[in-house]
Amino acid sequence: MIDITPPRSGARQSKGAGQTHRERPSQGDFARRAALERLDWIANLMDSAIVIPGTRITVGLDALIGLAPGIGDTVTTLISLWMVKEAHGLGAPKHLIARMIGNVALDGLVGAVPLLGDAFDVMFRANRRNIKLLREHFEREGL
Repeated sequence: MIDITPPRSGARQSKGAGQTHRERPSQGDFARRAALERLDWIANLMDSAIVIPGTRITVGLDALIGLAPGIGDTVTTLISLWMVKEAHGLGAPKHLIARMIGNVALDGLVGAVPLLGDAFDVMFRANRRNIKLLREHFEREGL
């Protein structure tokens, strides 16, 4: 039988060269990874879940919902801001949150321009950019 229970949060740690190194991830790490995977899935859904037949171009719900004038871009911007809120809850630093908000603001402002905004949504992919930034941060932190 395979034991699939996560290790206890009191994982053993060993010190070397002045740094702390975890031998086993804590339960908080498992929860953070699960949340990151969920955000990654949502970012993919919003920015690149659908392949345009006959091309290598992908679009997501952001571009499709954004076709509805006014309300579409508002809805997608709110979803993107919720993802930034989740990143904050995961412990992302303020400078990273500010950069993520900048990506969402740029996407929301340019996205509101008819036609140009729709093309920009397909190319810029603010949610994918933000998740990449978040993953890189947590990888540097050792997650």
